[in-house]
Amino acid sequence: MHTKTVKELSALLQSKAITATELATQFLDRIEQSDLNAFLHVDRALTLAQAAEADARIANGTATPLTGVPIAHKDIFVTRDWRSTAGSKMLANYVSPFDATVVEKFRAAGMVTLGKLNCDEFAMGSANENSAFGAVKNPWDKRAVPGGSSGGSAAAVAARLAPAVTGTDTGGSIRQPAAFCGITGIKPTYGRVSRFGMIAFASSLDQGGPMAQTAEDCALLLNAMAGFDEHDSTSLAPELGGVDEDFTRELGQPLTGLRIGVPKEYFGEGLAADVEQAVRAALAQYEKLGATLVDISLPNTALSIPAYYMIAPAEASSNLSRFDGVRYGHRAADYKDLADMYRKTRAEGFGAEVKRRIMVGTYVLCHGYYDAYYLKAQKIRRLIAQDFEAVLNGPDAVCDVIMGPVAPTVAWDLGDKSDDPVAAYLADIFTLSTSLAGLPGMSIPCGFGQGEKNASRPVGLQIIGKHFGEARLLNVAHQYQLATDWHMRAPAGI
Repeated sequence: MHTKTVKELSALLQSKAITATELATQFLDRIEQSDLNAFLHVDRALTLAQAAEADARIANGTATPLTGVPIAHKDIFVTRDWRSTAGSKMLANYVSPFDATVVEKFRAAGMVTLGKLNCDEFAMGSANENSAFGAVKNPWDKRAVPGGSSGGSAAAVAARLAPAVTGTDTGGSIRQPAAFCGITGIKPTYGRVSRFGMIAFASSLDQGGPMAQTAEDCALLLNAMAGFDEHDSTSLAPELGGVDEDFTRELGQPLTGLRIGVPKEYFGEGLAADVEQAVRAALAQYEKLGATLVDISLPNTALSIPAYYMIAPAEASSNLSRFDGVRYGHRAADYKDLADMYRKTRAEGFGAEVKRRIMVGTYVLCHGYYDAYYLKAQKIRRLIAQDFEAVLNGPDAVCDVIMGPVAPTVAWDLGDKSDDPVAAYLADIFTLSTSLAGLPGMSIPCGFGQGEKNASRPVGLQIIGKHFGEARLLNVAHQYQLATDWHMRAPAGI
């Protein structure tokens, strides 16, 4: 049963072939036996209580298509009953008095929470090695990273510990772990999904999204997850696109006439040969499905790394200033005065990567450096957005979607880049620009690496669309998945 998709489990639950309690118990048993370190907090009693509620809804005819389906949440979303740590010692024992809007929406749909998922501390990282609670292992190869920051989420789906999970994407943290773990994940248009109750990293970039085995599953999850939220000032108002809609509505549409933009900047120096081969094969499959490939240029792609690593740390510096030991979270046990308490609390509570980004962010916001760094990065961000606008929406638009690799390589070994943070930053080259432009993007499995070491490590195809173009993206991904089986492959022993 654990290998079934969300769509398949929904059908089984609605037909009463299995109960929500039986299903939740099966997944809880699998989680207990796992050695991947994907989950940070599991509470069997809480989960089974929710499952019993779901069974009651199914019995009395008030169920939704998602009622009874298990889900697990990245530990960036606060939850009323499970701990909400953001992968940090700073919040090691924190339990929120309320649920994040995303969690609340899935509860309203009747989904059953399995627990909270490991992640890079405050979502800062590309490998899930920055968690204060230990690294997550990639289920395809336990020597490899699962990607980050939503590494626990991706590993849980790949290992069939959960059929559906939530993730967050600031600079690629849904798409890159989805690629490394061979699953499907989508980052919606910025503002589509409420950020209320999502522990903030970079407020102008953070966006929640679903991760699952298939594009169809992601569409079903996004139906429940998206929509305007009056509690979130960055949530899109209805007149601006923040409306409830059916993201499954275009899944069955053929791809005849689809124009796929292929950026030359995504296929240059630094792209591993095995990743390029898998992505090129996926593009060839799209041609067989009726699409046309169009060569395009996104000339400011290379500038996305310096721009992102000015803007995101600056926003992180501001957002994380609230963790000072006064209101909630960790507080140093021994201090002389208030200033000493601040220093010791933050020194003890934050990990190395978080401290690094706070320092960078504080520096670029300092008087005398703001114009030279932060303001200039914001101007480059505008140029990056204009690159996408020109090829997707401008008067000379030449494509409907853009495709390329998610990352330059397959997953690297645990520890390989721990001592070289810049090398990890460079691995985000193909995902950062989409986030800076606020566009929707997703990753779907399209093959594996080559050679003895990489043959079991998945490759992801990135699909980027127009603002509010999630339904079209999901259609494009779904049609590919109907023609291939990469998304249904699972690690050995699953």
